[in-house]
Amino acid sequence: MLPPANDSPSPSYLIIGRVSRPHGVRGDLRVLALTPEPERLREIETVFVGRDPDNQTALTAYTITRARPDTKNEWLLHLVGIDTRDDAERFRGCYLFLPLSEAVPLAEDEVYLFQIIGAEVRTESGEVIGHLADYMETGAHGIYVVRGERYGEVLIPDVEGFIRDIRPTEKIMIVRLLPGLLPTDPDDPDETA
Repeated sequence: MLPPANDSPSPSYLIIGRVSRPHGVRGDLRVLALTPEPERLREIETVFVGRDPDNQTALTAYTITRARPDTKNEWLLHLVGIDTRDDAERFRGCYLFLPLSEAVPLAEDEVYLFQIIGAEVRTESGEVIGHLADYMETGAHGIYVVRGERYGEVLIPDVEGFIRDIRPTEKIMIVRLLPGLLPTDPDDPDETA
């Protein structure tokens, strides 16, 4: 899921996929699933389509008539009214949105990324590392991208041992960092010797 800009209000929709290209000649769309539960694409009746992941005011509703997996993260979708390859080509690069009200309920310890983007990231001892700027998916686990003045960009694995506490209402993330995870601090005389 791509986060909204830090100063934007909470979104009404979640991004669940991105159209990579047309598939075949009958208007099918090849979609990269951007949701942890892509199987839900089989159950969704209506998606909202837009070009800009940060603009939720210019979305158009489409009914899904077919959804099937093609590869691990790619799905083939057919939308009502998109019946030719030329029709499907117009959707290349578009994002698929789902109303937040229709999203799978979160577990007690889960949060949406938009709730914590911009959060202050601190160590357990209270040192401010920076602010959460982004989240990257990798094969094994996700990576939080933290940016700050003192250390620049710091990559923190989304693993229980590193992420100690997330407080979305306070916009705070508490982390435990292993030695060597932070870049050398040029202001610390002990580290420049």
